[in-house]
Amino acid sequence: MFSVRAKLHVCLLSLALVTPAVALDLPDPLTLDDFIQFEPAQVKLGQLLFYDKILSGNRNIECATCHHQKFHGGDGVSLGIGEGGAGLGMDRTGGAGHDKILERVPRNAPSLWNLGHKDVRVMFFDGRVSVSNDYGNGFRTPAWIFLPKGLNSVLAAQVLFPMASEIEMAGQPGENPIAGAAFEGAHYVWPLVVDRIRNIEPYVQMFIDAFDNVNESSDITIVEIANAIAAFEGTEYRNFDSPFDKYLEGDKTALNDAEKRGMTLFYGKARCSECHSGPLMSDQSFRALALPPFGPGRTLLNDPISRDVGRVAVSDVPEDAYRFRVPFLRNIALTAPYGHNGAMPTLEAMVRHHFYPLESNAQWRARMAMLPPVTWLASSDFDLLDNEVENNRILSRIDIDLPPATDTEIADIVAFLNALTGETALKRPLGRPETVPSGLPVD
Repeated sequence: MFSVRAKLHVCLLSLALVTPAVALDLPDPLTLDDFIQFEPAQVKLGQLLFYDKILSGNRNIECATCHHQKFHGGDGVSLGIGEGGAGLGMDRTGGAGHDKILERVPRNAPSLWNLGHKDVRVMFFDGRVSVSNDYGNGFRTPAWIFLPKGLNSVLAAQVLFPMASEIEMAGQPGENPIAGAAFEGAHYVWPLVVDRIRNIEPYVQMFIDAFDNVNESSDITIVEIANAIAAFEGTEYRNFDSPFDKYLEGDKTALNDAEKRGMTLFYGKARCSECHSGPLMSDQSFRALALPPFGPGRTLLNDPISRDVGRVAVSDVPEDAYRFRVPFLRNIALTAPYGHNGAMPTLEAMVRHHFYPLESNAQWRARMAMLPPVTWLASSDFDLLDNEVENNRILSRIDIDLPPATDTEIADIVAFLNALTGETALKRPLGRPETVPSGLPVD
């Protein structure tokens, strides 16, 4: 027979095993109703536009080059190669001759998972596109009052800006009319892109079929183009059938022991959910993590240093220096490398950095960056890393202060993050088209 003390011990042990799961502030399960429902004809049209180089100044890069199905909505590298390059991922080259790139894309290409969710409010690492009525068009963007009305989502507003970036899609002034327009402002680019689409008959008919307000080519505007691409992205990368999602739906066997321990840490002692909260596992705030700097930086006008100061460039609030948007986490295991500049090559490295940012920054080495080789940029790729004054500024702006975590706890958290991968994440509904209406090759 058990003694009273033994029975009490068993009861306390039982409580210790079940109480954390009960007490955790877990999000509600995602449902289809949580997402914007896009018209199927617009989704199909958006797929073709997404994979068509016709949207780029020199007709040599598509949206999918940096957000490819092969790389689960990203490009698989720390800092990508935009307009002028060729190929995908680490195999992408920097071009040659007159077309060779002048610099890498200054930030990591974020993945597209679940951006069609109705609660998405902020786009880009610095939040320069967000939901707002400041300018009467529904969004706050670098185009201010010149952003057209009628966009179906903040995702559609975001779509408009890569095609107006000289480095990403437009090209350099003098190379093509779109590049020249991009130098003046994004809203000068969009009519030129529209003119190209209006002159491709298969596209015109698809727009007529997809949009009630389009009856002829002249009715097509940049709004319909952006809305179609957003419809594709928001539908194609919608995914919430991971083991964690099944656990939230009531299947308590969906997670194994390590994943459950990681979940308990994530929503408890480790305090990960203070930032990675809510249905999308992000509060969409901005935090400074002190990731080591490298690459060209996203340089501010008149800044003598080629660096990336993050959110402050948009908010103009000094406290926002070196802060970047908290990422969404579903399917995070598929989207390495991590951080606004892709500094961390693995989930384990990124999780460890959260707990020990000073040590992680000091131990970081250039070989950890996943950069497609570009010989003429090699000597400058890590200039920022060697700038001791700038690195000290970054280290002084750390927002997070988590309790210490053991190697075992970090491994359990990583196991939980792997349990956020959807069972159908590798099977996208439409995927990559073999051809596009422009006739240009598809990456």
